[in-house]
Amino acid sequence: MDLNRQKLLEAYEMMKTIREFEDRVHVEFATGEISGFVHLYAGEEASAAGVCLQLDDRDKIASTHRGHGHCIAKGVEVKGMMAEIYGKQIGTCRGKGGSMHIADLDKGMMGANGIVGGGPPLICGAGLAAKTLGTGGVAVAFVGDGGSNQGTTLESLNLATIWNLPCIFVVENNGYAETTPSKWSVSLSGNAVDRAAGFGMPGVVLDGHDFFAVYETAGEAVDRARNGGGPTLIECKLNRYYGHFEGDTQTYRGPDEVKKVREAKDCLALFSEKVTRDGTISGADLQEIDDRVMQLIEDSVVEAKAAPKPPAADLLTDVYVSY
Repeated sequence: MDLNRQKLLEAYEMMKTIREFEDRVHVEFATGEISGFVHLYAGEEASAAGVCLQLDDRDKIASTHRGHGHCIAKGVEVKGMMAEIYGKQIGTCRGKGGSMHIADLDKGMMGANGIVGGGPPLICGAGLAAKTLGTGGVAVAFVGDGGSNQGTTLESLNLATIWNLPCIFVVENNGYAETTPSKWSVSLSGNAVDRAAGFGMPGVVLDGHDFFAVYETAGEAVDRARNGGGPTLIECKLNRYYGHFEGDTQTYRGPDEVKKVREAKDCLALFSEKVTRDGTISGADLQEIDDRVMQLIEDSVVEAKAAPKPPAADLLTDVYVSY
């Protein structure tokens, strides 16, 4: 893999930023100052980072209702995201999107999506555009295990194959479609990857806590798509640390389930242990990143709280598209 020291530091900073962003939103949401639903990505950072570090400015992604991590990994500005979650005018979408609808087309982020399975059809469109225009770009749809059951997702898998589109479908299987275990709701014993064969595309399942496994697999899929090899389905088995949404009591999870996952399957801890053990990166290097990230998150919250809300005059703007 092409993971030199600089790339490894970039990967760690990306995952650390996602983790601290989500942990801080968890704390701030409890104050009652954030409106609407919030779905946190903490625990799943290796998936977003491993995939998006293989992408460049030509490429597009579409996300889910749990989209903060994907946004950060694709380069959406952190302060703008925090302001957006607070519903402020300086937010990425001028405070109109909120947590579930952050988008930044300039960064190739086509949007988080409150519609389960809403991303894959968008990605087929982006993939078709890249193929038609010859940009060399690829399009990636992140979808959950629940979303993998949606007709939109299955139709998109079929369309991407018959049109041989440069698309990658990443199923982030965190074990629960809201509160329903995937082993009860996803056919083939809860394994979405087994569906790939039915659509004539490669399917790979991996440990989504392992950044290196995700990065390598995503790299192979991206290279294949760029070179005309068509779509790939990747299933990342991972865990979310918080509930389906903020306020979810998680009574459907086993005793100490999250505690055990945090202790044994923390993607940041696994990454740190590996890169410091082989001497590529020092603990001091990681601490420097930690300090910088913590300051960024603190500044983001302070600025978001102080920023103005959208004025009444903005109520009817951004309603219709002007061509």
